[in-house]
Amino acid sequence: MREVGFIFDLDGVIVDTAKYHYLAWKNLANELGFEFTKQQNELFKGVSRKKSLEILLDLGKVKATQEQFDGWMVEKNVDYLAYIEKMDESEILPDVPKVLQFLKSNTIPISLGSASKNARPILEKVNLFTYFDAIVDGNSVSKAKPNPEVFLIAAKELGVSPENCVVFEDAVAGIQAANAANMLSIGIGDKEVLHEADYVFTDFTQIELEFLKKLAKI
Repeated sequence: MREVGFIFDLDGVIVDTAKYHYLAWKNLANELGFEFTKQQNELFKGVSRKKSLEILLDLGKVKATQEQFDGWMVEKNVDYLAYIEKMDESEILPDVPKVLQFLKSNTIPISLGSASKNARPILEKVNLFTYFDAIVDGNSVSKAKPNPEVFLIAAKELGVSPENCVVFEDAVAGIQAANAANMLSIGIGDKEVLHEADYVFTDFTQIELEFLKKLAKI
């Protein structure tokens, strides 16, 4: 077993694809005859596409057959993919490459732990794919966060025991999943929202290399 491993969520941690998810869900909501606000979109953070659609239909009081439900799932994803097709390195959140480069240069194993089924193409679009030793995404898991499955699989793939893993998350469900996996949880975002995390930073610009060294046991 390796001594320590780092696991990163994707949306809102490495890149800001939340805005594209919001636009795609908003387009679908408008098509179904109701408005969908940015505030309501907060309910979708760290949540699977299936669960997100269930929430959306509940918000709009829309009933659906299984065929309609499946069709809307596909429609939303096609719309979202059209947005991320245009992504490039400018979409990477501040100082993420600095942190990944530091870990890579010190041979610290790195995994992605994301609910996104589009994680691989996104990482390739922004030229960060090669930093990751393992990628665990929505295609690899059956249980959504706050279930810890995604992080436990990531730890196993990195060859690191769960209690020696560090998780970066921007969603409450993700923090809860990391805590349930007995991992060190670091929230990226609002301290009041992510209060269950062991540490919270607004973004990676606030994280000093000395802090990373301590986490990485260097």
